[in-house]
Amino acid sequence: MSNIARRTFGAGIIGALGLTLAACNRGTDSAGGSDGGGETAGSSSGPSIAIISKGFSQQFWVTVRDGAFAAAEELGAQVTFDGPDTESDVEQQIQQLQTALNGSPDAIAYAALDSEASLPLLEQAQSAEIPIIAFDSGVESDIPVSTVATDNEAAAAEAAKKMAELVGEEGSIAVIAHSQTSLTGVQRRDGFVEYIENNTSLTIADIQYSESDVLKATNATNAILQAHRDLKGIFATNEASAIGMVTAIDELGRADDLISLGFDSGQGQLDAIRDGRMEGAVTQDPYDIGYKTVETALAAINGEEVEPEVDTGYYFYDETNMEEEEIARSLYE
Repeated sequence: MSNIARRTFGAGIIGALGLTLAACNRGTDSAGGSDGGGETAGSSSGPSIAIISKGFSQQFWVTVRDGAFAAAEELGAQVTFDGPDTESDVEQQIQQLQTALNGSPDAIAYAALDSEASLPLLEQAQSAEIPIIAFDSGVESDIPVSTVATDNEAAAAEAAKKMAELVGEEGSIAVIAHSQTSLTGVQRRDGFVEYIENNTSLTIADIQYSESDVLKATNATNAILQAHRDLKGIFATNEASAIGMVTAIDELGRADDLISLGFDSGQGQLDAIRDGRMEGAVTQDPYDIGYKTVETALAAINGEEVEPEVDTGYYFYDETNMEEEEIARSLYE
């Protein structure tokens, strides 16, 4: 990892308000995140799989849930889906993982907010012979029998390649990363930064962290643009960060002289790309992530050999290709 990728530029970020992408995205039958109850789908007599996501606050997780529930119905599993109220609440997610473990499911699928905090509980699961499937974000351990995820470093490098094409080979750019504790945040940050440093003459002027909070991303982008008035571009590493980035760029009237790229999709990003306020983004396939997580968990429960890594793919999209069938099915509104 480069020296600049290790830096933390969060001191200037203010505000601790909740996401504007609120928990209203949860299904009407949801028990919410705080008690570990979550939502349930599938066969009541099938193998039980407890899924602990990073939250319900973004449309991405709603689509992951939909894929998981579709697999539960089609493959005959009993699936619960839960997650913390915000993607910064590691403690709440750990409590939900403990609740799931106490229920002795046949398998647990886990998208870690912190790649190390859950290790004692994962060791308990291993001792109880409950297979762990990591999804979206892995952990710093070989306990998970498989990790179902996008190749985040490669996907972020694709965004960096596009950034260089759009801004040219010289100048400065910045990053709004959504986390410095989850592997998705670290991998996307590093994949982008390392491509820029190794393949272009561009410089990374600043990296700030949003904790997947739209307001924090807005404030961070505003601070970057005030401090670096000659900035040529900004890359945001998830849906909430991208929406906050676009909001700040709009507020400062910088849309015409700044290249902005994001990660994920969701209605806010799709609208920004369609009306020219954001040039493009990398999308994952969240429905496939959810579906393949359940599929892989069932294989592990049945004692079948599973792939240590299941790559769910990615696409770079912009206004020129976002209606193409292969890409459109990976966008979520």
